[in-house]
Order: sequence, then C-alpha cells, then structure tokens
Amino acid sequence: MADHTAETGSSSAMLDVIVVGAGFAGVYAVYKFRRLGFSVRAFEAGGDVGGTWYWNRYPGCRCDIESIYYSYQFDDDLQQEWEWTERYASQPEILSYIRHVADRFDLRRDIRFNTRVTAARFEAASGQTPSHWTVATNGGQTHKARFCVMASGVLSAPNLPDIPGRDTFAGKSHHTGRWPRDGVDFTGLKVAVVGTGSSGIQSIPLIAEQAERVTVFQRTPNYAVPASNRPLEPHELNDIKSRYGEIRAASKKGFTALPFKPAGPSALGVSGGEREQVYEHWWRNNGLAFQGAFADLLFNEDANLTAANFVRNKIRELVNNEEVAERLTPRFPLGCRRMCVDTRYYATYNRTNVTLVDVSRRPIDGIVPEGVCVGGAVHAADAIVFATGYDAITGALLAMNLRGRGGLSLRDKWAEGPRAYLGLAARGFPNLFMVNGPGSPSVLINMVTGVEQHIDWIADCLAHLRNRGLDAVEAIAQHEDAWAAHNNEVAERSIRGNCASWYNGANIPGKPGGFMPYVGGFPAYSEKCEQVAQNGYEGFALS
Repeated sequence: MADHTAETGSSSAMLDVIVVGAGFAGVYAVYKFRRLGFSVRAFEAGGDVGGTWYWNRYPGCRCDIESIYYSYQFDDDLQQEWEWTERYASQPEILSYIRHVADRFDLRRDIRFNTRVTAARFEAASGQTPSHWTVATNGGQTHKARFCVMASGVLSAPNLPDIPGRDTFAGKSHHTGRWPRDGVDFTGLKVAVVGTGSSGIQSIPLIAEQAERVTVFQRTPNYAVPASNRPLEPHELNDIKSRYGEIRAASKKGFTALPFKPAGPSALGVSGGEREQVYEHWWRNNGLAFQGAFADLLFNEDANLTAANFVRNKIRELVNNEEVAERLTPRFPLGCRRMCVDTRYYATYNRTNVTLVDVSRRPIDGIVPEGVCVGGAVHAADAIVFATGYDAITGALLAMNLRGRGGLSLRDKWAEGPRAYLGLAARGFPNLFMVNGPGSPSVLINMVTGVEQHIDWIADCLAHLRNRGLDAVEAIAQHEDAWAAHNNEVAERSIRGNCASWYNGANIPGKPGGFMPYVGGFPAYSEKCEQVAQNGYEGFALS
C-alpha cells in the first residue's frame, strides 16, 4: 500500500541525492542510488509510483512497445517472476508491474507521494557546506541534496489547448493525460474528441462503443499500424524467460533498443513484389517497428515514400467512405511524427455514430456551452476529451523553476532552444542530471532500456566523484555546444528533422524550436556515453 501522505515540514539533513519523479526512471533511481550507499529521497506529485502510467487511465491506454521489452532488466529474478498477460500491456497491468517492483525492493519508504517540486536552486559551496541543491515542494517545505536527478518524465506536462471559450463548456471535459481515477462513463452521451495522436487513436474506438455519438476533431492525421495485440501463452513466456539474456543483449544493439533487424539495407534495393511482401509481414506482426522494416526508411525520402504509400493504401482499404479515408491519410513522410499503433481505429470510422471533422484548414472557432464550434456551426457535445498530448521533453523541467549557478533560470538558458550535454546535464547547472533530457534518444527508443542506461551512467558518475573526494560535476560549454550541433546534424540527415511535430515543440505555441531527441540510435548514443566515462568524464568539469 502506498504512503499517500505528502511530507510536512522542512528537512535540514543534507541528502546525497534528490530524485524528482517516481515513474520507471525515478523508481529505478531510488533502487540504484540506495544500492550504492547514497542517501536518496524521491518526490512524486502523484499518489503512487507509475509516472505516466499513474496519470494516463483513458480508455484503451496501453503501451506501444511489447511488454516483454518494456520492462526492467536490472534484476534477473524480477524478469523471471513477473507474468505478462498480453503482447502489449494495458495501463492497469503496467501500473501493477511498477507497483510490484516498488514493493519487491521496498522502495516506497524513500518516496514522498502527493508532493510536487515547485522550485530548485543551486547553492555554491560555502565554508564547511558543500555545493548542493535546495528543493522546494508544495506546502512550503524545503530539502537539500548534493545532487538532483530530474526523472520528471518527458510526457508528463499535459498540453491543454487555449481554445476560446474552453471554460464555458456546460458539460465535463477531460485531458487524456489527467484521466479520472474512477474512469468516465460515456454511455448515451455525445462526445467530442479533440486530437488524433496516440491517446486519441487508442481511446476513440472504445469511446465510440459506449457513446451515442462521437465527433472527432482532427488537425493532422497520423500513421497508425496494427498492434496485433493478443494474450501471451505460457509456452511463449517460458521461451522468452529462457532467452532473456540473449533478448536483452540483442536489444542493446538495436537502433531503437529493440531486437529488430531490418529486412534489408534499402527499400529501393529489392523488387516491388518483394518489398510489398516485407511490408505486409511487418504490418501484420511488428507494430511500431514497421518504420524500421528497411534500414533507410527514416533517412531516404524515396525509400520512405514506398512505406508511406503502403500504409496510405491500407487506410483506404480499411475505411469505407473514400472522403473520410482521404481525410485520415497523412501526406507527410512516414515516421517524421511519432507513429501510433492501431486497434480498430480506422475501422471505427465505418460506424454510423462517428463523425470526422477536419480542422486543418478551418480551425476550431471556440467552445460554447453546447459544444464545439467550427465554421460557425456548433457540434453538440455532452463531454469533451482533449487528446492533445504534452509539452514534451522540456515541459516538466521548465515548470519547476530550476535555477543554477548565479540564479540562472533553465527557462532563460533554453530561451532559444534546449540543449544539454548528452541530454544528461546543462552548463550552469552543476550536480543536476536529467533523465531523457533534450539531446538523448528518449522517446525514439524503448524508454525503459533508455532510463536504465541513464540512471546507471549517473550513478557511476556519482560513485566516481565519491571515490575521489570530489563535490561537483558540470557540463563544459564547448562540449554542450558540440553535442547540440551533432544532434542537429544527425536530425537534419533524417526525414524527422524537417517535419513539424512535438519532437521539435511545434505543438506548443511559442516554444523555441530545435529537434530535441537524439536520432542517431541507441547503440551510438550509449557508446558515446561509455567513452565519456572511460575518458574521465570528458566534457564535464569535476571539482
């Protein structure tokens, strides 16, 4: 049972590490730092562990990475004892899993729930007091730690669009990223769904089964591939568990930290018939890995077009109404925006109670008490679902009023675009680490593998400092700049670099541009991190 009591009073004791967040990254961080003998405390705004899987409870919410991969690998006994029930685990099952991990390793005693970090400030060494971070939490409490690890989540700051009249709506409205814990009953209601990203694509089919009418407001159609979800048979799980070491080793060599190998180096190097067979197989079996069916799909526009056209034709086959099918068909390169997995999504538009409204050319005018207004016409609604995503990667960090050396705010530092050395640390913010920060692979790979790699690296760095009697570590400006330049260069070589998406903040009005995730792949990134550590933490100033 979770301790749901927020901390009261301020702590005068100096901790070694404060961790912000208790999702997959924060939970593992508590485990890892405690195991290495560091005093650690985590602060979590939610009422229990889980992070995004605690907050996202919308209908159909499930992972788009197969459950056998989207799980920890730091403890073999844990891998062997947990029984996944489905190929793609649902939100309740993933939440049960991370709760099990917290229970198994007795991690909750070092986590304060219902406690939101409101500010953090770096304090330089003074007299006998080493340099440290002072962290403020809701209720006015303050806490001190020599190091601060931001495991606050890259998809944890909901983006609620500023639509005129939004607060005048007479019915109830919900954001998919802050769904009521007890669920929502849409039976007999007229429901407006704003947004067709991942949460929209997952929730719309189930809402449509329950509601009297669903009106979907789509600005940009997305590519979705079949999840092909199904129960996992006992013999499958036994086989996987017998080969987990092999599977994990192969995953670390995979471009996205998954053990999928492309069918060939280029989609253009095979005949049209062979290419079609490859796409058909990957479409039916491999989910999001479809975009890696050939090695050049994300780097060669002509190769990409062959995959994009394949999916476009599938949409036309699945949607009966030609006009609706065309509205659902993306025109941008496949994979330049985050792909989604589909469980009856396209088929849902064949239902008589589902209407698609294109707001790409004629945006939503506003929200009125009766519903959503487009082009002067009101679409009646009893409930509105905002499936409008997040202020991704940097949103949660910037919301916390982080101030580094000399009171420098992170918001000011990133005023022209975010940058962090290896996505781990920013110049001017000593002893502060980011998990999946801008410049790391983060959302482009299996994030559980990614967070373990990040936390392991950070923990090794802190142990290195402790063993040498050092107090501080800070990114060096020229190395931070060089990594940002490399990140941009790699992004520009990819079809993703020239596409407006939440990868570059295009979904948030006024957000500084720049491609945030590292596109070079997990093996290249992890190898670079290892080299930096082996070279005495090259690119960091240690003192």
